[in-house]
Amino acid sequence: MTRWSPGIPDHLFFQRKPEKGLITKAEIRVLSLARLALRESAIVWDIGAGSGAVAIEAALLAPQGRVFAVEKNAADAAIMRRNIEKFQVNNVTVIEGRAPEALARITDEPEAVFIGGSGGEMAEVIQVSLARLPDGGRLVINVVTIDNLAAATQACKDSGYPFEVTLLQAARSKPILDLIRFDALNPVFLISLVKDRTPQEREPQEDV
Repeated sequence: MTRWSPGIPDHLFFQRKPEKGLITKAEIRVLSLARLALRESAIVWDIGAGSGAVAIEAALLAPQGRVFAVEKNAADAAIMRRNIEKFQVNNVTVIEGRAPEALARITDEPEAVFIGGSGGEMAEVIQVSLARLPDGGRLVINVVTIDNLAAATQACKDSGYPFEVTLLQAARSKPILDLIRFDALNPVFLISLVKDRTPQEREPQEDV
């Protein structure tokens, strides 16, 4: 059986074509999974799972756990199932449906939640995820637009739990004749939150 290290190359996943592919790029995926800090027996939700790259890597990191991959697009869910079969991860369950409604069909409470897509319901998805996460649970969100960044950060602020935002920018080398240039990947905002205290215990923010 092939042993995969974190950051499986993007081209190894089946992806929607002719678009660039609905997939969290390897550089972003590695950092997002690191923030989730998964135990081997972790229960993980991947909301807006797309091609399933994050769900599959989470399943490999938590072989004794369970990953629930929620995806509203039937075509993407079908591609994700092909990837699950390719990488032979039997601890991923695909949930077809729109979040947050589809989350009610998951009976297993998560200890880590990744949000890669919200279908325009970012605040509600975050609220439901935080309500289901236990103390110490982790929430990681990837957004690429300033609109979703605003919605996600406001929802995190409203929760009262401490969070941080990291802007990730990467570029990959590409040959041009006998030279090398770089192709930039889309910038991604990574929002991470640990549900490690009650909102009332949150330390006051200093004015900057």
